[in-house]
Amino acid sequence: MGLMSSQLPLKTMVPLCRQLSTAFSAGIPITQSLSLVSEQTRDRRARTVLTDMADAIRDGSTLSEATRGQRKYVPDFFIELLAAGEVGGRLDVMLKDMADYFEDRLEMRRKVLRSLSYPMFQLAAAWFLGTFALGLVRGLDFSKGSDFLSGYFARYAAFQMASLGTFAVGFGVCIVLSRLGLFQWVSGWFTTFIWPVSLVTRRFALARFFRSMSLLIGSGLHIVDCIVRSANVVGNPYIVRDLLKAAPFVKEGASLSDAFAGTQCLTRMAREMLFVGEQSGNLEGALHKVADYHLSEATHAVGVTASVLNVLIVCVVGLVIGYVVVSFWTQFYGGMMDGLGI
Repeated sequence: MGLMSSQLPLKTMVPLCRQLSTAFSAGIPITQSLSLVSEQTRDRRARTVLTDMADAIRDGSTLSEATRGQRKYVPDFFIELLAAGEVGGRLDVMLKDMADYFEDRLEMRRKVLRSLSYPMFQLAAAWFLGTFALGLVRGLDFSKGSDFLSGYFARYAAFQMASLGTFAVGFGVCIVLSRLGLFQWVSGWFTTFIWPVSLVTRRFALARFFRSMSLLIGSGLHIVDCIVRSANVVGNPYIVRDLLKAAPFVKEGASLSDAFAGTQCLTRMAREMLFVGEQSGNLEGALHKVADYHLSEATHAVGVTASVLNVLIVCVVGLVIGYVVVSFWTQFYGGMMDGLGI
C-alpha cells in the first residue's frame, strides 16, 4: 500500500470497512451502503472504488465481481472475504471481522513504527556523524589549519548529496519493482529467512492465514478453497508457496494436520490446534484462536527485533567511534613526528 502499491492505504481501509459493516448491519442494502460510505470518505481513490462497485452491482454484477474489478486498489483479503460472505450469506459477519482485522493490522504497524523509530534514528545519526568523523580523520592535515576545515565541509556536503541521490535512485527502483510485482520476491526472501525479521514476518503471516481460513470456513466454503484463498492473502510469496503445498493432500482426502505436516512455516502450536480443531469439530474457533495467538507472538517479536537492532546499531556505532579515535591519534602523532623531523 502507499508508494509501493496502488492499493488503498491501511489507514483508509480501517474506517471504510467499519462504516460498511455498520451500515450493512443496520439493514441498509449493500449497494446503498457502498454509496453512503463513498460520500463520507475523504480519500478520492476510495470514493472512486466504492462508487464503481456500486455502479457495477446496479448494472447486474455480483458483489464478488464488482470487488474483483477493483483488484488493483483493494487487498486480496478484502476481495476474498466479501466473496465468501456473499456466497455463504454471512456478509454482515465478514464485514465486521474485516473491520477488526484491518484495525489489528493498523495497530500492529503503529507498534512496529514505534519500536523501530529509535533504532532508525540511531542508524541515521551513526551514518551522518560517522561518515563526517571518518572523512575528517582520514584527510586531516595540520599544516593547512582552518583552510582544511572549510574545504572539508564543502566536500562532506557534496558526499552527502551524492549519497542521498543514490538512495533516492535505489528507492525509486524499489517502487518500480514493487509496482511490477517483482520486489516482493526480493524483500520476501529477506523478511522470511533473515533473523530476527523473520520472527515478525512468519508469525504475522500465519495470523493472517488462520484468520482468513477461520472466516472462510465459517462462510461454508469448501476446505480446499479456504486453504487456497487464505494462502493467497498472506502477501509473502515464499510463505504462500509453502502453505499451498497442503491443498493437494486435502483434495485427496488427507486430514488438515497430515496435509500441513510437510509445510515448514507452521509453528508447533499451529499444528496442534489444527489437530484439536478437527477432532473437536470446532475448526473455525480453533483457527481463530491460533490467529490471535500468532498476532500476539508477532507483537512480541517486534519488540525482540527492535532490541536486536538496537544492540547491532550500538555495536556499529562503538566500532566507528573506536576507529575514529585510533585513526585520529595515529594521524595526530604521525603529524607531530613529521613536523619534528623524526
